[in-house]
Amino acid sequence: MLGFGLGLRPKHYPEIKAGVAGIDWFEIISENYMVPGGPPMRHLMNIRKHYPMVMHGVSMSIGSVAPLDRDYLAMLKNLAQRVEPEWISDHLCWTGIAGANMHDLLPLPFTEEALDHISARVHAVQEHLGRPILLENTSSYVTFTQSVLPEWEFLAELTRRTGCQLLLDVNNVYVNAFNHGFDARVFIDSLPCAAVRQIHLAGHQNNGTHIVDTHDHPVIDEVWNLYARAIARFGSVATMIERDDNIPPLADLVVELERARVVAASAEALEAVA
Repeated sequence: MLGFGLGLRPKHYPEIKAGVAGIDWFEIISENYMVPGGPPMRHLMNIRKHYPMVMHGVSMSIGSVAPLDRDYLAMLKNLAQRVEPEWISDHLCWTGIAGANMHDLLPLPFTEEALDHISARVHAVQEHLGRPILLENTSSYVTFTQSVLPEWEFLAELTRRTGCQLLLDVNNVYVNAFNHGFDARVFIDSLPCAAVRQIHLAGHQNNGTHIVDTHDHPVIDEVWNLYARAIARFGSVATMIERDDNIPPLADLVVELERARVVAASAEALEAVA
């Protein structure tokens, strides 16, 4: 169990280098460090000396029908050789087509055809990297009329076919349950326990009729409750707080991370008694 971590953000570099308690590891956005050198890489490698890290990408576009970007994969593998991450993850989505990156995590149709297509691409990526990858369930605001599988069944079958693992974003489960009208508990309870290797927690923006996954607010109580359910089901899973906008002081995030520790410990203790 890697413990409890945060996303590595430049505004926190000085505090991290000075030393801060309460953080077990950091997650980096892979694309931010796909450079041969310079200040970003220098900061990264200095911090890497003291903390385990995982790599999290936003541009693999595993769900696209465009050919896999071999140059991107080469840079990703090179970064992994330098950082030596515990694992590499990206999102179960597509991000563009015909060479254009839309810089958004676009939803997939949950069909057998899509499952066959993405499974082949996951195999190819894992062969290139020489390791299994983690894929994250994304937030979405529309669905495809062609979908025939619930999202959780699609995820479970993808892990079975490819050996990839899951980065379970609990906030995204809550967001999608609200937006699309399903029971978030069913999502959590339907995933294969052995497949979940990391958990994301984040805040969002509730607009009344729909929720947008903004990562600019603290985690809400309902998501904490869903996290407790996830820990009771999956056991000790590396957990991270995501904050990408309206980023508070590092000390505030450490306090929120401590809540994750408390919720996880309580959930595990209750499950042990049960």
